[in-house]
Amino acid sequence: MKQLVLIVGAFYGMLSIILGAFGAHAFKDMISVEKLASFEVGVRYMMYSALTLLILGFFLDFTTGIEKNAARLIMVGSFMFSVSIYFLAFSEKINVPSKVLGPITPVGGTLMLVGWGMLLYYFIRMYK
Repeated sequence: MKQLVLIVGAFYGMLSIILGAFGAHAFKDMISVEKLASFEVGVRYMMYSALTLLILGFFLDFTTGIEKNAARLIMVGSFMFSVSIYFLAFSEKINVPSKVLGPITPVGGTLMLVGWGMLLYYFIRMYK
């Protein structure tokens, strides 16, 4: 589990740098300012998750279900949240209906929140 968390964290970090660069340069001529701002939110949250996963990967042993499930929820939630925003930003260009992608974003955000809540619970319990 430790290796998976570190690999996903590194991948999310790399992907957010690549997409952030494209957003700052190539995509600004392709999508509206509002869509670009949304795209940047997805990039930012993916980087937050990348850094979080790297920290968790280096410092946790993943011996408990809480540690494992918190990391899983952050990984899956971040993917759902950020990738759905990326597609929503380009929804007019790639003909993907917002009605299909729209509900995915809050589900991903909720999964991330639950993952963070599990970490909070774990740390409170661990240092009690």
